[in-house]
Amino acid sequence: MKITVEKIDDVNYILSGTVENSLIEEKVAKLKESASKESKDDEASDETIEQDAASQVFKDFIDAGIKEGNLAVEDILGQPALKKYEQQDDSIYFEVEMAVSPEIDVNIDYNEIAPSYTKPTADAASVDAKLLEFAQKQAPFTKIETAKPIETDDVAVIDFTGYIDDVAFEGGSAEKFNIKVGSNSFIPGFEDQLIGMEYGEQKDIMVTFPKDYSSDDLAGKEAKFVVKLHEIQEQKAEKIDDAFAKKVLQKPDATLETLKAQFSEQVTAEEISKIYMSDLKPKIVTALLEKFDFTLPNNIVEQEIDAKVREKTRDFSEEQHKSYMEDKGKFQELRESVREEARQSIKKSLIVEALAKRENIDVHEQEVIAALGYQATMTGQDPQALVKYYQDNNLMTSAKMGLTEDKLFGHILGFHKA
Repeated sequence: MKITVEKIDDVNYILSGTVENSLIEEKVAKLKESASKESKDDEASDETIEQDAASQVFKDFIDAGIKEGNLAVEDILGQPALKKYEQQDDSIYFEVEMAVSPEIDVNIDYNEIAPSYTKPTADAASVDAKLLEFAQKQAPFTKIETAKPIETDDVAVIDFTGYIDDVAFEGGSAEKFNIKVGSNSFIPGFEDQLIGMEYGEQKDIMVTFPKDYSSDDLAGKEAKFVVKLHEIQEQKAEKIDDAFAKKVLQKPDATLETLKAQFSEQVTAEEISKIYMSDLKPKIVTALLEKFDFTLPNNIVEQEIDAKVREKTRDFSEEQHKSYMEDKGKFQELRESVREEARQSIKKSLIVEALAKRENIDVHEQEVIAALGYQATMTGQDPQALVKYYQDNNLMTSAKMGLTEDKLFGHILGFHKA
């Protein structure tokens, strides 16, 4: 194994060299010998063995390159990028790009980058409106005093049974089911056909399940629902007084004024959050990108470009995907169109990571899960389902980075002193 390490700049390196075929064959032989002791089906595992051997040889090549270049393993960023793979007469030629963490001088004065702002004050009308909204949501559903036909935004209590080809299907029926008309929480078209129904009326509703419906037995099929309306319900807010405050805060000495004070803090926090997201955060990002200047790791930038290209092409049609795969120039043009955005994104991440380390800011997994749960609750999603989606799609690291960034920016703005 012959390896040369070329230092491109202060963070990027090119590892180039050859690995003799005899070394690869030796790896394959050892793996086959090991596999034969565990399984009699040697032929079925040949392809896997060759892949494992290739992976081990590549790892050995990288390890040897790191040693040759005297690189600190803890400083290496991301995955090595294979730039060239060439089969020669008696060896394989590799060319790999690697990078180490750039040195970032974190000794900066936050006053130089923190934008100024005026802390909002919650006015009495906003607090009262928030309190009334909360009281309304806490109230139980009760039957409206005067019967009327269903309208959009009404909460209807219905019985329904679903049929496909006149056969009732599993999970397609319920009694005394509460549904908010217009919430789009049911099969498309179902809620629209409830509008105008009278108390006691029974009606057949025809719908078609979406083609991507979670149940394969129902996806894309037409169904009939026999629906009966019992009543329409509403939530009437409780009287907002000291007794209500004691109930909400679960404190015997609580008063309406203490409850209003708590809601005042909530309204203020929401207003600050709006200012932060729309104005303060973008200004801090811009200031940080202008303040720092350092060499970026090429392999990480290329990986970020790959991610942004995947994001851009996610909703492409099959025909669009094909056109980009067949036209290398067009595909390269797409990559170049997101290069600067990718560079700025990686630069920001490295700056945030360095400053967060300076301030001993750390985010634990439970904080990420709690934040995702709050996000789900605020947007009407299932908290557990959202967390699972992030875990299954390797998005937890990204979510952690987002929380770390917000903690750091809050520190820069002085929120921790409030």
